[in-house]
Amino acid sequence: MSEEQHHSTEEDLRQHRLDKLERIRARGDEPFKYIFERSATIAEARAAFEEQESTAEDKAGVQIAAALAGRVVSFRDHGKSAFADIRDEHARMQVYFNQRKVGEAAFAALSDLDLGDFIGVNGIVHRTRTGEITIFAESYTLLTKSLRALPEKYHGLTDVETRYRQRYLDLVANPEVLDTFRKRIKLIDTMRSWLTARGFLEVETPMLHPIPGGASARPFITHHNTYDCDLYMRIAPELYLKRLIVGGFERVFEINRNFRNEGVDTRHNPEFTMMELYEAYQDYLGLMDETEELFCAIIDAVNGGPEFEYQGTVINAARPWKRLALFDAIKEYAGIDLTVTRDRDEAAKLAKSAGVKIDNTMGYGKIVDEVMSACVKPKLVQPTFLYDYPVEISPLAKKHRDNPAITERFQAFIGTLELCNAFSELNDPIDQRDRFMQQTKERERGDEEAQRLDEDFITALEIGMPPTAGLGIGIDRLAMLLTNSGSIRDVILFPQLRPTE
Repeated sequence: MSEEQHHSTEEDLRQHRLDKLERIRARGDEPFKYIFERSATIAEARAAFEEQESTAEDKAGVQIAAALAGRVVSFRDHGKSAFADIRDEHARMQVYFNQRKVGEAAFAALSDLDLGDFIGVNGIVHRTRTGEITIFAESYTLLTKSLRALPEKYHGLTDVETRYRQRYLDLVANPEVLDTFRKRIKLIDTMRSWLTARGFLEVETPMLHPIPGGASARPFITHHNTYDCDLYMRIAPELYLKRLIVGGFERVFEINRNFRNEGVDTRHNPEFTMMELYEAYQDYLGLMDETEELFCAIIDAVNGGPEFEYQGTVINAARPWKRLALFDAIKEYAGIDLTVTRDRDEAAKLAKSAGVKIDNTMGYGKIVDEVMSACVKPKLVQPTFLYDYPVEISPLAKKHRDNPAITERFQAFIGTLELCNAFSELNDPIDQRDRFMQQTKERERGDEEAQRLDEDFITALEIGMPPTAGLGIGIDRLAMLLTNSGSIRDVILFPQLRPTE
């Protein structure tokens, strides 16, 4: 293995490995095996050994036979003996090779191994004199020859751009990244289990829509050749899921991708994962309680309790969470009262007095939302629900039963991250049509994210949808929070990046 230090360029290194590949094949060995029968994973072997050791009177005599496999991540040559470290998905183990034990030919063939190769090892697991759990090889098998060197001379990959573009290298070089994505998977598993245990049914709805709807966003457009028509990548599954409530399902959810043709930053990716649920005979207040319970269950499962650190701040997610009416929060954090006017221009003046930038395309609701984003959201570090949003920016939510200028809507924030959006769902088809028409006017004013009229959805509401509450949770942002990640790209295996030339 030491030969690699004499080859400086990436192509030189690759050619050096190709030369080794030919030598291996010339010996009659296949460098890309079909199978290796492990007796255990490395973690399982370590655990089994430690269990036997814990009850043995003669601890020095404890040993177990094992067949282990993994990627070679270090190698030390000591003449007639050698040490390597192999790593599988969950753990790492030292391997000891002795020339007399494995045979001269097999020992000599170690010179054709490289860091990054996969090997299988048959041998005996016990402790070395220095106390390290080690498999003493009786034989080994090359399983896969790696033709490219591991990054950064095998000590980690730090370049962010490379990490995102070549996630496979990131995972190889930075084992802690595997832990990040295990937490993400645990998050989703817990969410799914929590929902199914409460009678929610997981469904699938279309990814290609004839009309983009369910959220205020700019869609991606594609073309269907057979039908000769444009279709839109889904920006949200909401309208289809509510059609299912109309049809007779009472509790449904979906975990899947949404696509929005918008800006990219640390909290936004054009392709992202959402969970949306709809519950018949429920309203936003009852759903707020359920959402709090769900978040706490996920946080406990992933992080082991309600307290955790996010970007240098200790978060305490223990119930109950703080609840603030949106306009009260604006008064508290922005120092202005936007309930005193419904006039767009007056609202704009108030917003500007609080230092918030406003453009001419923004209606009253957008101005309120902009003030919230600029002045309130940065203050929402500990778990907080904001509720009761302007009707203008909530076209699919029911008007508040006591105030028709606002809607029964809430969002949850932790660590300044917006994690969910939820409503008492609008089930009045006449009101829904009026809201869609108002959205049309907003589009004419230049708001490209305004929602479009969906006649079939109106027809579904005219069939009748029972009182319903709906919730959407951004999986990626929740994963950011629970893995202490500063960028959404850190929790998406293959984030969208600008194409290389």
